[in-house]
Amino acid sequence: GGGCSGFQYGLMIEAGPNDTDKVFESNGVKIFVDPVSISYLKGAEVEYTESNSGGGFIIKNPNATSTCGCGQSFSTE
Repeated sequence: GGGCSGFQYGLMIEAGPNDTDKVFESNGVKIFVDPVSISYLKGAEVEYTESNSGGGFIIKNPNATSTCGCGQSFSTE
């Protein structure tokens, strides 16, 4: 929970997954998702993009019915 729309995304660098995490890997990058968050992220895609103003991760979440202006939080209702 959190953010102005109800849920917020959080990415952190971790040494490895917790025992209950679901692990996804693509192009040598592993993403660990905790069991509470997994249902909100089903079908989501994580991309890294770069532009003249910098780079960052973009999460395309088909479960989000609305997002806030900054794109860092979402709602599923």
